[in-house]
Amino acid sequence: MPKTLAAEFETRRESEMTVEHLAQEHGIDPSAISIVPVTAENSAGTAVAGSDNENAGDKAGTEPHPALAGKLRVSVEAKDGMIEKVLSSFTAYGGQQVFTAP
Repeated sequence: MPKTLAAEFETRRESEMTVEHLAQEHGIDPSAISIVPVTAENSAGTAVAGSDNENAGDKAGTEPHPALAGKLRVSVEAKDGMIEKVLSSFTAYGGQQVFTAP
């Protein structure tokens, strides 16, 4: 029976890297994975990363300080044999407050 596993991430990049790893390395169907904001705040995460980084690429015409606020939650419907792999991916990409539900 599948379990829902979830973890919270500080940046969109961390959450997207987790999803990519789960799908490409572990063969989890992307439709079994979701990214949602933890609160009603901005869903870009709470820390600067990737293209939000001040030193990344050409910044002409872009907002110099991105509106970063709420964390992001990655949830996965994991089959029995995949639970440890999902939890390992969460940890590898900075997942916090990892939890499971039946």
